[in-house]
Amino acid sequence: MRNPDILTATEPVAEAFEKLGILYFIGGSVASSAYGIPRSTMDVDMVSDLKPAHVRSLVRMLESSYYIDENMILDAIGRRSSFNIIHLETMLKIDIFVAKNTPYDMETFKRRRKDTLDEEQKTAEFYLVSPEDIILNKLTWFRLGGGVSDRQWNDVLGVLKVQKNSLDDNYLKYWASELKIEDLLEKAFQDSDIDS
Repeated sequence: MRNPDILTATEPVAEAFEKLGILYFIGGSVASSAYGIPRSTMDVDMVSDLKPAHVRSLVRMLESSYYIDENMILDAIGRRSSFNIIHLETMLKIDIFVAKNTPYDMETFKRRRKDTLDEEQKTAEFYLVSPEDIILNKLTWFRLGGGVSDRQWNDVLGVLKVQKNSLDDNYLKYWASELKIEDLLEKAFQDSDIDS
């Protein structure tokens, strides 16, 4: 990860989640850059199992360094949607998605993995979504966005090309079918020159 601001902005949030016992993982373009072909990004996507009981403590832990709104977080938890916080020093935005507790969401938490985002110093470790799940998530967002996002598609191809020898194909195919994106997964395999 070439952008040190991402580490600066993300590490205190991850530490707060871990201290409060909140499950989380980093997804989005940060995860696809870690597992695939890096690209610049100006924000961080995290998924968490944040509960109302966590919110006041989380706000207290982060409010001196972040723009963070307690009511916005409680509303997002109630709607199982997302909210954002902004790291004041770097102005980097962190989008936090509240897990929906579907069977697939629960599976992604089981498969998350701890890794570093800093390849040179290998200091802080974070929970990242698995390579298979970043592919599935990106394909889902690609479909929801009308199938026109070159960034989402190229992120998928990048992860497929870099991780091709270590991917769990059975897992990918099973959940692609459950998520109704098997056609996109098949096309992604073709476009990345990987036999499915």
